[in-house]
Amino acid sequence: MTDPTDIAALSFEDALRELERIVGQLETGDVPLDQAITLYERGDALRRQCQARLDAAQARIEQVRADASGNVTGTTPFAAG
Repeated sequence: MTDPTDIAALSFEDALRELERIVGQLETGDVPLDQAITLYERGDALRRQCQARLDAAQARIEQVRADASGNVTGTTPFAAG
């Protein structure tokens, strides 16, 4: 079973690398079913962790507002899209 504490301790880059490795293994089709299920579960947990880290980073990004003269007047949260 997937241990969420070890996934939470991974950096974004390490989690993404492991997720890519798991996807590569699953794509080969050479993994026994039980192992494939375990890999899929870990991959899903890694995907959720990466998404949570991306969401947190996006929430911290702010857009700087400036007046007509270019003076900074404040910031607003980043709006994707």
